Amino acid sequence: MISWGWRGQICWCGKHVFRNISGQKTLSLHSLWRCCHQRTSGSCLDPEIRRFLEENTEITNSGNLTPEIRLRLLTPHCRFWKEKAALWPYKDPYWAIYWPGGQGLSRYLLDNPSIVQTKKVLDLGSGCGATAIAAALSGAAEVVANDIDPIAGAALTLNCELNNLDPFAFLTDNLIGSDLGSWDVIVLGDMFYSEELANGLHRWLKKHICTHGTQVLIGDPGRHHFVSHQIQSQLHKVTEYPLPELDQQENNGSTNTVIWNYQP
Repeated sequence: MISWGWRGQICWCGKHVFRNISGQKTLSLHSLWRCCHQRTSGSCLDPEIRRFLEENTEITNSGNLTPEIRLRLLTPHCRFWKEKAALWPYKDPYWAIYWPGGQGLSRYLLDNPSIVQTKKVLDLGSGCGATAIAAALSGAAEVVANDIDPIAGAALTLNCELNNLDPFAFLTDNLIGSDLGSWDVIVLGDMFYSEELANGLHRWLKKHICTHGTQVLIGDPGRHHFVSHQIQSQLHKVTEYPLPELDQQENNGSTNTVIWNYQP
């Protein structure tokens, strides 16, 4: 059942898992951009998926840290908030929750647009795409959103429409361990939800920073696999934001979401 309890449980037990994180892949960045744009063109969005998402999500910009951004999310007014989860025809809709780390990152980019202005930005594990949207609204030259759930890409297309943006490049491949060339900025929120994934992220992000000088910003409300990981010794705290009261209840009482700059 998708409910307040469901939200709280998955917030700490983990979202969808990025598998094969140690596998090395090499993709042409040019091919990636071309392929991604083809996949997420608004005119190519499957009409049935569009209709399903429009009927089973609610447009909202309240109760979170970024009222400037409108999103389609699961709310108590939606059928699947209480409906049996088994009736949802796609992967678990983790993209339909605006996670605390993503909220903090989005707020930070909106407040500090110089971080991404004229730069190439990768939003890793983008979910609803709010941080990618924040990057675009803040003047990023190019934005790629990445999530292994293709329905997240469809939702992102709808969310771009809500915010008067052209759909972003979107990739469903697991990028961790891949070689995609250089990025100016990589942002990721709420991604450290297992030890294996935390280790893979640590290695991959460090490689990008050391090879390309990429700036890496991480948003997290204090999950166990993040605060207990060795990456902590290489993080610089940038800022923190108090979570809305409802998010505090759903995140085991965490009161803040923190933005970190990874500096190995």
